[in-house]
Amino acid sequence: MKTLQLLYKVGLRELQILCRNRVYLFCMVAFPLMVMVFFTSLMDDGLPTEMPVGVVDLDNTSTSRSLVQRLDAFQMSKVVAHYPSVNEARRDIQENEIYAFLYIPKGTTENLLAGRQPKISFYYSYTTLASGALLMKDLKTISTLGSAAVGQATMRAKGFTDAQIQTFLQPIRIDLHQIANPWTSYNSYLSTMLVPGMIMLFIFLISAYSLGTELKFGTSKEWLEMADNRISIALMGKFLPQAMIWLAVVYSYEYYVFHVLQFPHQGSPWMLVLLGLVQVIASQGFGIFAFGLMPSLRMSMSVCSLWAVLSFSMVGSAFPMMGMDGALQTLTWLFPLRHYYMIYQINVFNGYPLLESWFHMAAMAAFILLPWLVVRKIKNAMLTYVYIP
Repeated sequence: MKTLQLLYKVGLRELQILCRNRVYLFCMVAFPLMVMVFFTSLMDDGLPTEMPVGVVDLDNTSTSRSLVQRLDAFQMSKVVAHYPSVNEARRDIQENEIYAFLYIPKGTTENLLAGRQPKISFYYSYTTLASGALLMKDLKTISTLGSAAVGQATMRAKGFTDAQIQTFLQPIRIDLHQIANPWTSYNSYLSTMLVPGMIMLFIFLISAYSLGTELKFGTSKEWLEMADNRISIALMGKFLPQAMIWLAVVYSYEYYVFHVLQFPHQGSPWMLVLLGLVQVIASQGFGIFAFGLMPSLRMSMSVCSLWAVLSFSMVGSAFPMMGMDGALQTLTWLFPLRHYYMIYQINVFNGYPLLESWFHMAAMAAFILLPWLVVRKIKNAMLTYVYIP
């Protein structure tokens, strides 16, 4: 009973601090909600659309103009300029005015009808990986459609049936299945990593900040006295109110993306509840651990910032972990966001049972228990350290 009373007193004190200090309001509520809306609305269309493309059409026939019109009709491509030469188109692609251009040399239609296998070229910039890959797909499709259209007209004139023409032009029909994300939606797989990663960044920082400010404002001894000098009670009383707020933010995010925006998910609602819970507590555990290693407001927040930013590269969503160097593959296990993302992929996105991700769950449990390694050091810092700006 006394323990509960102490927890209540410390928790009530923490709530008063949260209400007085506007930093908590902005970093725990306002900024996470802004991040949530920003990233999900930024990629609302799923894929980038109407990316600027140029054309160098030196043939200028009905066939070449038809190819250009088809290219412009694609959802991801928009023909914004026609150039008299390749040099001018190359200059614009280097200046980032366009992302790609199609080059149709003079005599293309004549050579095509004569069966002399003309060559058309397309150039695309890989400075931006997504735009380069998507436009390359459109330009390659246009090149294939152009030759197929002429071949179809030629074979029809020779008396071939539509079935014979189809078999000749496409001897193997591709049956494509994009599992779990058939829309190729960037929003579905990037926002589900970026937004939780940003929320974890805020949790790291606020956890270290709330401990560091006890030293900065000289209230650390008062905080410990209120908990009967029991550091475990002091920590639980301080971080339970914060955890409740973070859980409300995380569950609001999950409701928004999985029920309002209808992001694909196969897992049960209880899996989402568990995932949000381990995300919050593991992130708080890492923030407390960082402060325990370096009981300094500035240094602990710097470590948390660095670790959170590196998480976005090490998570494996943009660049797969299997393609990383061996040392980096080992290092990925030290980032909570990596384990969060793997649990999300295995249990929520693909709907596998929790047993399939037990190792990542165990890793998240390890992050939750990290503060116990430095709890004595935190108590010593609160009683003896002098704040140095």
